[in-house]
Amino acid sequence: MTIEALGLEHFYGRDKVLNGVDVTIDAGSFTAIIGESGSGKTTLLSILSTLLQPSAGIVKYDGKIVSELGNIDRFRRHNIGFVFQFHYLISYLTLRENIALGAMEESRIETLLHSLGISKLSHRYSDEVSGGERQRAAIARALVNAPSVVFADEPTGSLDSKNALGVYELFRGFSCAGTGFVVASHDKKIADYADIIIEMEDGVVKDITK
Repeated sequence: MTIEALGLEHFYGRDKVLNGVDVTIDAGSFTAIIGESGSGKTTLLSILSTLLQPSAGIVKYDGKIVSELGNIDRFRRHNIGFVFQFHYLISYLTLRENIALGAMEESRIETLLHSLGISKLSHRYSDEVSGGERQRAAIARALVNAPSVVFADEPTGSLDSKNALGVYELFRGFSCAGTGFVVASHDKKIADYADIIIEMEDGVVKDITK
């Protein structure tokens, strides 16, 4: 799935945080959006992922404008996964139950648990496992419906460096298997794993490296 953004602008009140952004995300790639706090990377990610409507400009998925897709919730459920800085797991559900919560079918769950190295932890609750293990469960939840692309906003922000690199390696592996990843991060180490680096500064694309 190819994602194209054209002329994106966005305001929060009177503050302009995106200023004429044009980017194309290649299908199946691992794309990192990097930049300092306030650079516009999270706003760009939110717009690309359909969670935020831009003040101006359009986003297309395989040539179809997002605003014309109709049932956007259905589109997201079938095509998009999300991973956030904080795992947002429900504390009274086990890891497996959290993953199954939004699943259209549960046939992929065991495979994902195994691939992510948490199959032996599937019946534990989130407060019984480490931060890295919780984030792996959150990644499994994002992947359970076999989305075309997963968007992640600072997914390693609450992890130590070892676990952070482990998450990037997981993204890289799933990307090589055909799932696209678009990750907003202030961590420049992600450049060692991503196929494409989009560098944001003051609401514009400063550089794109492939």
